[in-house]
Amino acid sequence: MPQITLYLDAETERLMRARARAAGLPYSRWIAQLIRLQAASEWPEDVVALAGRFPDFPTAESARSLLGADVDRRLP
Repeated sequence: MPQITLYLDAETERLMRARARAAGLPYSRWIAQLIRLQAASEWPEDVVALAGRFPDFPTAESARSLLGADVDRRLP
């Protein structure tokens, strides 16, 4: 398995140790999970499951219709 070296300031290391300990994971596994989460190209299943759950949620088009006319953004 490949290995990497991380250089962390004291506060970042303290945070990493506290979060890994709270999750009950070794530091390397906690960091690997964080990387997988941040680098994922798909939505987590619990987020995908929310699609369509809010029937009264406004569409992008209806939300934009409330904004009115856009301003002229051309430079003089």
